[in-house]
Amino acid sequence: MSLNSCEQRVFDYLELKPEERNYWFEKVRHLSAKSGSKEASIQRLDSELWNYYVERCNVVSQFKEAARLEGLNRTSMRNLAELLTRVWVEPVVKKTATSKK
Repeated sequence: MSLNSCEQRVFDYLELKPEERNYWFEKVRHLSAKSGSKEASIQRLDSELWNYYVERCNVVSQFKEAARLEGLNRTSMRNLAELLTRVWVEPVVKKTATSKK
């Protein structure tokens, strides 16, 4: 999966900051469990990750610099949302007729 530069910046930041990673780990799992569908969860995460990116642009130097150079036009965080969901959320195992016995 290919991440755009904003998504990659957030992903790298989360890899370096265990407290931030743990926060997002719990958030991703919570949204996935709470949401009615995987698609709804991904859409919500996309929005929340963008808001997080904008917030980080006010306090983290590499984000500030990127915002100065690239601007803060809304950028999709969908690929990152999908990646985090795939990695951090346990897949739902569908029961088959043979496993119900």
